[in-house]
Amino acid sequence: MQKPDAAPEHAGQSLRETPPKLSVLVVSYNTRELTLACLRSVVAQTVLPYELIVVDNASADGSAAAIAAEFPGIVLLAERENHGFAGANNLAAGQARGAYLLLLNPDTVILDGAIDRLVAFAEQSPQARIWGGRTLFGDRSLNPASCWRRMGLWNIFCRASGLTGIFPRSGVFNSEAYGGWDRGSERQVDIVSGCFFLISRADWQALGGFDAAFFMYGEEADLCLRAARLLRAAPRVTPQAVIIHYGGASERVRADKMVRLLRAKRALIERHLPPWQRPLARALFRLWPLSRRAALGMLALAGRRAGGESRAVWREIWVRRAEWQDGSGGPHRRAGQGGA
Repeated sequence: MQKPDAAPEHAGQSLRETPPKLSVLVVSYNTRELTLACLRSVVAQTVLPYELIVVDNASADGSAAAIAAEFPGIVLLAERENHGFAGANNLAAGQARGAYLLLLNPDTVILDGAIDRLVAFAEQSPQARIWGGRTLFGDRSLNPASCWRRMGLWNIFCRASGLTGIFPRSGVFNSEAYGGWDRGSERQVDIVSGCFFLISRADWQALGGFDAAFFMYGEEADLCLRAARLLRAAPRVTPQAVIIHYGGASERVRADKMVRLLRAKRALIERHLPPWQRPLARALFRLWPLSRRAALGMLALAGRRAGGESRAVWREIWVRRAEWQDGSGGPHRRAGQGGA
């Protein structure tokens, strides 16, 4: 682990104030160039007193050495094992001194003082207790994955039946993704994405941080839902804090990604749905890969394509159902898993 000795000029204000107002936590895994670009944007776009804490999850692409060379004044934890997104953020938070913690994905770029704007928003709406902003893809089109509605029987049914795919812009049939909302207004949400996630350090500690059972995916949903129940949190997002989030930069195989995502969602059903809803939710959830595969087959027969998805991917997901259908099956630390 590399710890800071002095604050170089290019490191912003990360070490010039004691304690800093904000600790920015970045977890990297084989995303060297993206991580470096992310850190540069933090330095260039952030004025308030902050510190940068980076956990490298045993990358094989020289990430840790490159980060240490360009940012010698930050806290760098160059790990020899992959702790996943949850575990690595818990490690980073243990080093933090700021009043606020900002979880920031390595495949993001800060735009127009977004971090300062987000902290200002938090101070204007302290009752929310968790805050997020607006995310864009690299081409500056909307990336809607900045926030989510909690899962319930209705949106699980819509997903399993294919209604979500047929009507992606519908707030009724794609309610989990707040379909139809362009993220251009301030709003209370159920879940703020972990790619740009602000919380007070005191609340993080009160909640015990992320549950490490969520190796990757689902950890921020679990934290937000626990915060709502235990702290009466009412998370909010603002369109004034804008970042680029490329998304999935450390993922290489779509089937692997979806298996992990489905496993996390299945675990959330067991933890956060009322007991009387769980049997039906399990049955509906199990149908999702089958319905998606069928829908892609119909599109293929109609001569239409589905944006990179394939029946083969969903066939593999179904074949591997033992890894996700109970929320815990299969090894959590499969090759290729990371923390981005």
